[in-house]
Amino acid sequence: MVVEVLIAASIITVSILAATMVAQKSIYVSRQAFHTTQASFLLEEGAENARIARDNAWSNVDTLNSSEQIGIFTRTVVASSVNRDDTTKDIVSSGGTLDNRTKLITVTVSWSEGNTTISKTLQFYIIDIFHD
Repeated sequence: MVVEVLIAASIITVSILAATMVAQKSIYVSRQAFHTTQASFLLEEGAENARIARDNAWSNVDTLNSSEQIGIFTRTVVASSVNRDDTTKDIVSSGGTLDNRTKLITVTVSWSEGNTTISKTLQFYIIDIFHD
């Protein structure tokens, strides 16, 4: 009789511990998904800010280089120069001729999740479509 009670108590204890561990992990995963969704919105907002700056005046694009703290997130926006191949006019990573009417915009959002820093990046080219 004592052995059966001891086995039953052990099974109940292990079950409760397992349920607690599953609940903790699900809370962690849920929080991480929530932060990833927020980071995606901040990336899109940074991209939209770059487009608005371009639409207002091409000279504003050079002033995009910034870093700001938004809650637990750090958003960094960098506008980089772009070079094009002299013959094909394709964008090249080295060599070529500087294209003053095109910029590479890099928006990065990072935050701490536990002991890890998570970073999401969005890169795109923006062109002076209004020829300011």
